[in-house]
Parts: sequence; C-alpha cells; structure tokens
Amino acid sequence: MTAKETLGEAINTLAATIDARAGEDASRSYTASLLAKGAPHCARKFGEEAVETVIAAVDGQKGALAAEAADALFHLLVLLKSCGVSPGAVAAALASRRRMSGIEEKASRSRD
Repeated sequence: MTAKETLGEAINTLAATIDARAGEDASRSYTASLLAKGAPHCARKFGEEAVETVIAAVDGQKGALAAEAADALFHLLVLLKSCGVSPGAVAAALASRRRMSGIEEKASRSRD
C-alpha cells in the first residue's frame, strides 16, 4: 500500500489478487491452497486470524494489531470468495446501514 492508497483501495486490490490466484496451482499459491480446502477451512483460518487480532488489540500492540488486521482482512476475503460472496455484496450491506445508527441497525435484525 502506498502512502496515498486508502484502505478501500487496498482491499479492492487484495480482492482482485485473490480472484486472480484462485485458479492457480494450489502447490504454488497459498490463496489457491486455502480455497482448494473449502469454506470450512477458510472459516477456521479467518477465525484464527480474528483471535490473533483481538489479542494484539487487548495487549496494546499497535504494530502487531495492524499486521494481524491485515491478515484477518486477507482471510475474510478468502472466506467470502470460498462462499461465493463478493466484496460488492458486503459493500451493499454496509451501504444499506448508513442511514441508521448502530443501535437501530442491531434492533432491526430478526431474532432467531
């Protein structure tokens, strides 16, 4: 990421890289190897990275937090790809929530 690149641009670039590597040889591409193992494996990897992100935050390690957040974002995008959910679908879900507070959005969810 360049100094002028935004997080959104970096995420879009990363998503495009994941798309490009999805069809590569799994023995030569970490992304392809994750996707070849299926959505449950990708979900577990995302969970591991999410926990590591939380630990870095709780420990107050800003550098580690940034690195772990990057790992978590990568694994989230791989998980989305493995499940056939586009980053655009996530962006649309976020956009639909812009006009309400977090409290309102949470209250609007159906309860199971």
